[in-house]
Amino acid sequence: MDRPPLNTIAVIGLGTMGTGIADVLARAGREVIGIDISDAAARHATAAFEASTARAVQRERMTEDERQEALARFRTSGELEAAAEADLVIEVVPEDYDTKCQVFAALDTVVKPDTILATGTNALSVTRLAADSDRPERVLGLHFFHPAPAMKLVEVVSSVLTSPEAVTAVTELARELGKEPVAVGDRPGFVADGLLFGYLNQAAAMYESRYASREDIDNAMRLGCGLPMGPLALLDLIGIDTARTVLDAMYADSHDRLHAPAPILRQLSDAGLTGQKTGRGFYSYEAPGSSVLIADSETPDRDAARTEGRPVSSVGVAGSGTMASGIAEVFAKAGYETVLAARSEEKAEAAKARVAKSFERAVKKGRMTEDDRVAALGRISPAGSLEALSGVDLAVEAVAEDLEVKRALFARLDEVCKPGAVLATTTSSLPVVACARATSRPQDVIGMHFFNPAPAMKLVEVVRTVLTGDEAHATIREVCGGIRKHPVDCGDRAGFIVNALLFPYLNNAVKMVEQHYASLDDIDAAMKLGGGYPMGPFELLDVVGLDVSLAIEQVLHREFRDPGLAPAPLLEHLVAAGCLGRKTGRGFREYARR
Repeated sequence: MDRPPLNTIAVIGLGTMGTGIADVLARAGREVIGIDISDAAARHATAAFEASTARAVQRERMTEDERQEALARFRTSGELEAAAEADLVIEVVPEDYDTKCQVFAALDTVVKPDTILATGTNALSVTRLAADSDRPERVLGLHFFHPAPAMKLVEVVSSVLTSPEAVTAVTELARELGKEPVAVGDRPGFVADGLLFGYLNQAAAMYESRYASREDIDNAMRLGCGLPMGPLALLDLIGIDTARTVLDAMYADSHDRLHAPAPILRQLSDAGLTGQKTGRGFYSYEAPGSSVLIADSETPDRDAARTEGRPVSSVGVAGSGTMASGIAEVFAKAGYETVLAARSEEKAEAAKARVAKSFERAVKKGRMTEDDRVAALGRISPAGSLEALSGVDLAVEAVAEDLEVKRALFARLDEVCKPGAVLATTTSSLPVVACARATSRPQDVIGMHFFNPAPAMKLVEVVRTVLTGDEAHATIREVCGGIRKHPVDCGDRAGFIVNALLFPYLNNAVKMVEQHYASLDDIDAAMKLGGGYPMGPFELLDVVGLDVSLAIEQVLHREFRDPGLAPAPLLEHLVAAGCLGRKTGRGFREYARR
């Protein structure tokens, strides 16, 4: 016998998430009872629903009649007894086990025998809540993402006690709401938050260590990975206290040091500086609940006196691969005379031809005029030896990620380049200082880490060693402005900002598959739909290359000696088997050969 549809739904807890869930349900034709012990919270939820539906009418996403019908389907109460007629109850009270347990115990005496009880927790044990209930087979997790009306993902969390009928009913409801349900087992963080919060925690620790500023960390992850928000701004949005609770639960389960909450999270939480909701967290806001940033003591002072860089009119690029030609394209397009030096004239000409094709595509797409194409291409001078770099103001190395190869190249650049020329390496994982020590001018050596494809990606990580001089650093920052890139400053340690935060997240996704917790497809869907990521972790790994990813993870593990950073065995096995991703036709997935 089919279960009747879930038509009447009670939402307990009318904070931001509860209000958002109620909004989604009422618009989808469900009768919604919003329950909160606070009259103010109930009034705020009603006002928020009225405002959101009014905006929907203005944007022609619903008619005024539809709006009035939706408003009529939503009512509030201060008593749990109002849930007596509900087919489904969704609890979204604060992340405290005792509080949730009290709510579930009270509901056992109020609701109908076949009512499904769902918890919105993202950190606490669904199994424990179910075991303490009189109806454990009807208890499950229903984890929406913030903001609930916009985010498509809903994680449907089963305990070992949950009946398949209850799971089917809420899964069908999620689809009817226009959401994408993903079925997961009961462990702290589930899929999306299980991957997201480890990354957020590492970003908090990076900031706490003063490795990079909050603005540079956030800008690096937005511009380098295409994320909708930087990690510290996202922690402020989620709530630093909430993040700490989730991480505590994750660490208790995993004992992975990457999940041990960074001390700064405790300090801010204990001080009541929990993010946007209090008006201050990692950043400062106009008022509690506001998302409008205001200047504070950590805001960069744009008027502060700065060291001036050296003038740069000519640039040399050493290398002939994709990155070298992309960097040469960036400089030539920005008006710099560019020498493209390779190991032979043929390789240099081939690299210039690659740039010419890119310029032709830009003209066809209307992004560049024919005159600009001719002028930019004319600024590139191919050369078959490093001697051609003798007169450049800036030499950028873009050869293979092999330290001995790079050291030998920098020793040669030291001999060839004129005094005062800045020497930059584009390494993504090797120590910049090792390149600097191969020269007699370590004060003029710096990291200039472009992202692939260099013409499209806006970010450049400017990596300063303990030997880099102020003038060289200022020169590279000014050059970044000249080529319309956004520079972020960081120190000379493995991974810099982006890779140090990105690759442990990717590695943890692989471990999740190894543990048979979730499928590749579910994990990729969870991070795209629940985290706003442009690509899922396995899509990204296959694009980057599993061999490249493994090499970066090995460097991070060697540098930080953290067991949690050890590369996942599954990744090592795929690389050993020659399954390197799209470039070989098979990685985590199989691809059609071109």
